[in-house]
Amino acid sequence: MHRGVVLLFAVAAGTAVATIYFAQPLLVTMGEELGIVSSTVGGIVTLTQFGYGLGLFFLVPLGDLLDRRRLVAGLLTLLAIAELVAATAVNGLTLFAGMAAIGVLAVVTQLLVAFAASLADPGERGRVVGLVTTGVVLGILLARTVSGTLADLAGWRAVYVVSAAVTVVIAIVLYRILPATAPGETMNYGRLLRSTLSLFAEEPVFRTRGMLALLIFAAFGTLWSSVALPLSEDGLSHTAIGAFGLAGAAGALAAAPAGRLADRGRARSTTGLALGLLLFSWVPLGFTRSSLWALVVGAILLDLAVQAVHVTSQTLIYPLRPDAGSRLIGGYMIFYSVGSGLGAIGSTAVYAVAGWTGVCLLGALFSASALAVWGVKAAR
Repeated sequence: MHRGVVLLFAVAAGTAVATIYFAQPLLVTMGEELGIVSSTVGGIVTLTQFGYGLGLFFLVPLGDLLDRRRLVAGLLTLLAIAELVAATAVNGLTLFAGMAAIGVLAVVTQLLVAFAASLADPGERGRVVGLVTTGVVLGILLARTVSGTLADLAGWRAVYVVSAAVTVVIAIVLYRILPATAPGETMNYGRLLRSTLSLFAEEPVFRTRGMLALLIFAAFGTLWSSVALPLSEDGLSHTAIGAFGLAGAAGALAAAPAGRLADRGRARSTTGLALGLLLFSWVPLGFTRSSLWALVVGAILLDLAVQAVHVTSQTLIYPLRPDAGSRLIGGYMIFYSVGSGLGAIGSTAVYAVAGWTGVCLLGALFSASALAVWGVKAAR
């Protein structure tokens, strides 16, 4: 593919996935305005991730059945509508409904990843997936910076209004530029969903990489879903809190070569090194309350590690069944969604009883578990 088209995929995927992370630096403000108690405000993130998991199972497989161009444009349009629901929420219930819908529809991100992989030549698939996935991770991390800055300038609701407008523009551009695709599988929808489950039973690499995704994104969610709590207590603004996403973005960019290493047969060693780095990242993160530079260093290391494993995993699983690319990517990302939700609700609950030290211990536990899974599988 032309590099410009790859970058378009990356921008579109990053913009879509950002919608489920805008809320993280805004949790305290949203909770106070809509009367959501602090002990459950983390449920905003968890509910969004739960909706994302549902969308991964029920919507992403449609990419193997329908014209992907029309499907992507349609889901982006619906995503914009869901953002407007969240932006106009007058109580916690409406906000939760809007955030759940955002989660379901933001899975268009994974359709874009699978779409890009299907258009790439086999020899460059790792590079293409790496670039698009880098766009996804940058969207996740920069979402905090963008939402924090917009919230300070115009309030948290403006974040979702602006994002809805951008999403509509991207939907139009994608529909005009990307090629139409012929319908794929001839099976009905029910059989399509059942075949997604069968992939888990039939493909051991898919199972292993799914488990790693659950654990690394539980660690990822542990940091980014709770870091606003101690920083808010220390008096930092939304903009300042969101700016720490830039450190994570730097780490994500540094991991870009992971896809090329996977293309060269170095997926196993790349994964092991990245998981060791993930575990170590919690050492500097443990000093966040006494040094913001420690947070910067830890965030860079953590996001570099997560991105490296994530890109490597997607590069490995797509070739297992190219005809089921959307189902493989969607099924894999279900583990991501469960892990992110687990990290979000777990970290905010642990913070309430054990503070930042407890959060870091939880993140280190998830990271060590991922390293153990890799160690067991690598030894076989």
